[in-house]
Amino acid sequence: MSTGELLSIEPQELQFPFELRKQISCSLNLSNKTDNYVAFKMKTTNPKKYCVRPNTGVVLPRSTCNVIVIMQAQKEAPPDMQCKDKFLLQSVVASPGATAKDITSEIFNKESEHHVEECKLRVIYVAAPRPPSPVREGSEEGLSPRASVSDNGSLNAAESVSRTRLEQHKHQDNSDDAKSLTFKLTEEKNSAIQQNKRLQQELDLLRREAKRGNGGIPFMYVILVGLVGIILGYILKTT
Repeated sequence: MSTGELLSIEPQELQFPFELRKQISCSLNLSNKTDNYVAFKMKTTNPKKYCVRPNTGVVLPRSTCNVIVIMQAQKEAPPDMQCKDKFLLQSVVASPGATAKDITSEIFNKESEHHVEECKLRVIYVAAPRPPSPVREGSEEGLSPRASVSDNGSLNAAESVSRTRLEQHKHQDNSDDAKSLTFKLTEEKNSAIQQNKRLQQELDLLRREAKRGNGGIPFMYVILVGLVGIILGYILKTT
């Protein structure tokens, strides 16, 4: 805080969070420490770059006045973010009951009878605050890396699409495997049916020939063919 005989000024420096192509403002608090009306006036070395509201005014006895300094949007940043601009705040005791309309440039003339108090203020550029980054769920140790959820509860779109596509591929693969297995089983069943028919026909033929030849066909061969038919029938039932 800069303390003079008439006004206390806070802060002592004009700090602007610099951003390109953006209008930026900062404020000053002027506190009247006396029982008099105090007039003030703000000047700058670069008047086209800044706008001061109000640039002149009156601070009532034992009261405070707020001054807003606006920096116009800049198209480029200065080298090393250093600013050479300065402000000069002049203050002088005014007549009792004076208002901003009563303030003229003559009362701030050092050659006049009035005692003019001056305070120089520097302009400093500071880094603009960064927005907080979203926290991803599952980033803590021991948790599975699931899709992140933002502060408003919305699912991360990219990861959601990725998971959906993966599930679709898995479902398609399972469907293809099921179709292939069904086709294979159907082929095996049809083949077994055809083979069973042929064995039945051969068995009937052997039986007829056995009757004609009075047992000329070996009995064990007939039993073997019958067992093969029984096994094929069992296979057909299981499939």
